[in-house]
Amino acid sequence: MTDFEIVARDGVDQLGEGPLWRVADQSLWWVDIVVPALNRLTVATGVVERWAMPEPIGWVVDRAGGGLLAGFRSGIAALDPDSLAIDFWVAPEPDRPHNRLNDAKVDATGRLWFGSKDDRDLDDSGALYAMGSDRQPKRHDDGYRVANGPAFSLDGRFLYHADSGRRVVYRFAVDEDGALAERTPFVTFDPAWGYPDGMTVDAQNCLWVAHWGGGAISRFDPEGRRMQTVALPATNVTSCTFGGAGLDRLYVTSAAMTSPGTPADGALFVLDVGVGGRPATAFAG
Repeated sequence: MTDFEIVARDGVDQLGEGPLWRVADQSLWWVDIVVPALNRLTVATGVVERWAMPEPIGWVVDRAGGGLLAGFRSGIAALDPDSLAIDFWVAPEPDRPHNRLNDAKVDATGRLWFGSKDDRDLDDSGALYAMGSDRQPKRHDDGYRVANGPAFSLDGRFLYHADSGRRVVYRFAVDEDGALAERTPFVTFDPAWGYPDGMTVDAQNCLWVAHWGGGAISRFDPEGRRMQTVALPATNVTSCTFGGAGLDRLYVTSAAMTSPGTPADGALFVLDVGVGGRPATAFAG
């Protein structure tokens, strides 16, 4: 049995996503996409702060130059975590007005990888992008129902990315310039598992994947074999990242929206899974 705690706070997330552990201030940041809001847990005090955002926000990542980078519905922006000032940089999909950005991670080189989805859930118009310090997004893959959860193998040779709507986690080989080989299915979710959502790689090179509609989080080895599943009292488990002083706690987000009413829908969970992670890389731009 894996131990977990629920972080005490007022309220829950309608669509909690995008957890980021910031080593600099020993805090966990995450978003509530649809409210929309940005959250921060300061671990030393247990205080959770929440700030309203001007439009749906899919994720935040660290910037090497300071502050955060955020994925809003209308595009990518620099976000000052102290003043909450927002400086919009680029709209990756001006040709897809019904899409929004949905999930993102930074690879070991400082390159941002992010996905998108049709906000109406009507078209397979989601895509996978990468953006370097030149701030010019490049579309690498297309035709997703719900693009979700970029994550990277420890050696940087593989990118994991899900199409949640198709219940498939794909794996791409990546070269040093960021070019992707053809995608291959890595894990296909059984319908009883729900849908693959956000993900992270641990210090033993295994992939942890959240189960939307499945009330759990699972660990897969580098061959795609399921090693462990942890049930949680929330139907829609959305994403995860390692944090804490020793990067040995797994923080897991969830969503209250569309849930049938399980006890901890929309909660933030903290798990001891017996393995740690690695610090998040900051965006190079």
